[in-house]
Amino acid sequence: MEILVCVKQVPDDYVEVHLDPASGTPGVSAIEQVNNAFDAYALELAVRFCEANGGSVTVASIGPESSQSSLKNLLAVGASQAFLVSDAALSGADEGATTSYLSQLVEKCQAEHGSPFDLVLCGKESTDEISSQVGAMLAENMGVPFVSSVVEVSPCEGGLMAKQETEAGYSNYQVTTPAVFTIAKPNYDPRYPTIKNKMAARKAKIPTFSAAEAGISTQTNRVTCLGYTEPPKRQAGVRIQEKEAAEAVNKALAMLADAKVL
Repeated sequence: MEILVCVKQVPDDYVEVHLDPASGTPGVSAIEQVNNAFDAYALELAVRFCEANGGSVTVASIGPESSQSSLKNLLAVGASQAFLVSDAALSGADEGATTSYLSQLVEKCQAEHGSPFDLVLCGKESTDEISSQVGAMLAENMGVPFVSSVVEVSPCEGGLMAKQETEAGYSNYQVTTPAVFTIAKPNYDPRYPTIKNKMAARKAKIPTFSAAEAGISTQTNRVTCLGYTEPPKRQAGVRIQEKEAAEAVNKALAMLADAKVL
């Protein structure tokens, strides 16, 4: 099984983000860029699948030159090869344009890899935009089956079995390959690299292409973000400090009555 994992660099989501008062956009310039968490889950799922069933995992990204460092981290935890397209002309793309670029990137990676991919994985969403649209649109562009929010993949006769996480539980789908899945958080965490793998990955040379070299033609955005608004700050609560439980309950009920909640 030959698997391609599409990855994206995003601002570290452990850091609280506020709007830049000058530009009115999220102030992320000083925040460290890291691999999108759901893309890391996708890679771990792909590596585990290949360890159990054979095959190899390739990772690919569209982003700045600094993405090389993140891609090397992915090589250290199981990816066999990595490709990067770095071109300022592709920045600021909406979901439709991004999907077009990824479709063309898949074709470039297949040419460089020397064989087609049986499965293309994306994280179910990116932690910066959280639109959850790119994976489905990529599958449509490629004309292949699609399953979202997958947490487990296993081989079956005629293709793959995908276990999808839903609000009500789980659904299982049997699909033919090639296919595109988006990955939710499985019941395990991504592995840490060994020192040996980390040192080897540092020496790896990641092929980096411009848009023209990758055969990617720029697209016009069809969706424009008009602005950002921070969520309203929570109002301070009222602390009930009565020593007796009955008194505390009576005070709480009286406050709710005054607020006409009861």
